[in-house]
Order: sequence, then C-alpha cells, then structure tokens
Amino acid sequence: MARRSKIISGLLISGALLVTSLGVGGMAAGADSAPAPTPAHQHQGHTMAASTVPAAEDRDGDGTIPAASPVTGAKPSLKAAVKRTARGTVKEAVKAPPHRYFHEFQANCSVTHTRPDDPIVYPGQPGKSHDHTFMGNTTTDAHSTTDSLKRGNTACKAPGDKSAYWMPTLLKAGQPVLPVGPQVIYYKAGVTDYTSVRPFPQGLRYVVGSPVQSAEEFRRHPGFVEGWECGESYFNVDIPKNCPTSADTQLNIRFQAPSCWDGKNLDTPDHQSHMSYPTVKPGTNDNICPASHPVAVPMIEFKMAFPVNGDLSQVRLSSGAGHSFHYDFFNAWDPATLKALVDHCVVGGLQCDARGYDETHPEAGAALDENYELP
Repeated sequence: MARRSKIISGLLISGALLVTSLGVGGMAAGADSAPAPTPAHQHQGHTMAASTVPAAEDRDGDGTIPAASPVTGAKPSLKAAVKRTARGTVKEAVKAPPHRYFHEFQANCSVTHTRPDDPIVYPGQPGKSHDHTFMGNTTTDAHSTTDSLKRGNTACKAPGDKSAYWMPTLLKAGQPVLPVGPQVIYYKAGVTDYTSVRPFPQGLRYVVGSPVQSAEEFRRHPGFVEGWECGESYFNVDIPKNCPTSADTQLNIRFQAPSCWDGKNLDTPDHQSHMSYPTVKPGTNDNICPASHPVAVPMIEFKMAFPVNGDLSQVRLSSGAGHSFHYDFFNAWDPATLKALVDHCVVGGLQCDARGYDETHPEAGAALDENYELP
C-alpha cells in the first residue's frame, strides 16, 4: 500500500508511453464531428463557459439535483449527544471508536476511453470539454445519467461498480499517455469516527479540484496529498521536467475528495458545494463533518500512475499545467455491493483490496467472492 498522509490541522495534506488506438477522443463515436467549444474565458486550453444545458436529471433546470431520499437527523460525527433528564439537559460523553490505522478498500478500475466530454459540467454537450480520460463505466459520455450508467458495463474489478471516474488526459508532445491496467481508487474514512461512514447515495456526483486553480491554490487544496511524484521527487505542484529513467519509474498523482455530504443534493450548480471536507473538532485532533454537511461518506482518493519517465518537458494535461489537475466522480455502484464494502472495510476498520479482503486479517473474511460479486 502507498505511504499514507498525515492529517494536519484538519487538511488532508502531506504535503512505456501508451499511445493506443484510443487516441484523444478515441472510442468516441463521432468525436471528429463534435462541435467546437463555445468562445469564453480560456485557461490553458480549457473552456470555462457555464453550461447552458441542464442535466437530464435536473428537472427544473436550476443546476440542483435533489436526492430522492434525503438524509435527515444526521449529526456531525463525534459530537456529544444531548439528552433530557429530570435534572435538566445534559450532554452525554462521546466514545470514539477503537483506533484503526486503516479503514479503506480499493476500487481498481481501468481506462476505458478518452473523450472531450463531461456529463457533470457540460451535460448533453459532446465535445465542449477538454479531453478526459475515463475509467470504470465503459459508456460514459456527455449524455450519461444515473440510469444510463447502471445499464452500462464496467472496467472495474467489481462488476457492481458501474461508476464513472474521469480526469484530464495526460499528453506528451500532444499525444495521450494513458494509465495501464487497473488504477488505484481508494475509498477511505475521511473522518475520525470511521464507524459513521455510510455509502454514497445513487447518482451522487461532484468535481474535485478545478482546472483553473492556481499553483498555490493547488498546493493548499485540502485534497492535496503528495502532488506529482516521480522517483524520489514528491510534493510537486507541477509536473517535474525530468524523472529517473528506469523500467519501474512512473509519474504519479494522488488527490483526495471531500467526504462530507449535505444529505440533500446529488449535485449543485458549482458541482462542489453539496460536498465538504471534514473540519477539526475544537479542542481535539478529531476530524468531523461540519453541521452544514453532516453525512460522512467514503473519501475517494485517486492514485494514478502514468507510464512516462525521463524527459517530461513536453508532458502536460489537456486542461493545462500540472496544477490544473482535477477529477470527477459519478456514483453508479450497485447499492448492496457498495454497502457491503463500506460496512466490512471502512466501518470495520480494515485495509481491503477490491474484494474487501484484508490479508493482515484473514479471519475477517471478504465482502465479495472470488468474482468480486456479493456471495
């Protein structure tokens, strides 16, 4: 497993080129005839025009997609409960769960295609985005909805994970460099009370980071872990110009998503404000969900590996410089499968693989069978 970052002051900080037949826009039918982006503010190749087309699931077109079953009555984790007694109102002491260094599982998903689409930011508008590298669901495009993803196939090890994951395409001299094999997408506890984490609601979607963030904003982002890594070089805000040339050296990026949900909305106009990073409980070192976003959900962490090394002076993202890295998540897990993994691995305080098996605790068994399905 990769080195783990320390949680400091509530911020989660620690501070072979594959050019396949996919190509930029590969496996995207009609990509060559996609409409040109609407003229707007440009940032290193990325069009920042606001979407003029609402998502298919946005019934009133206001940019907000309410959850079918809102979560009510959720309390921020590790917050003292209040009870009324004959002697008045008193606060009950909070008992933290047993310490566990790990509370996670992996969703190992391979690249499926590249395409200049973004069904969250530019729904129903093919070709309007910078190029993205898609993982997981094989059908993701500008028209994707929760239902269409559920009907699709997946390149994740667990057949129950039909979620869509995507990020800007890495380019070398203008040609795409695609991660090889299943990539590591962690599902972790972002709060100290890992027993309070519950599965994502169906259809939840959000954007992590921003293609227009500055280098300093990227460095200070609460999702920043180790920045761009290559060899023994870590915490890089931009892609290093050089990297050791060896068979086992690759360019890596790790970035964490917010893990507190407002309990009400599957999406909001900025694709971010329905989610929040944990905060520090005053007087403690405990990370808790704020009252505005009281529902603790899994904290996704991308750990992507790109097969490039040596001279990286011509390596960039389709969205611009290295500090423009960001990614999107659109949940289409089979609910029962996701719940089994969250309950067994995250709530259970284990370090699981994609089957939900912790080799250091074989007595705990696995959440899924040898086919990565519910037993």
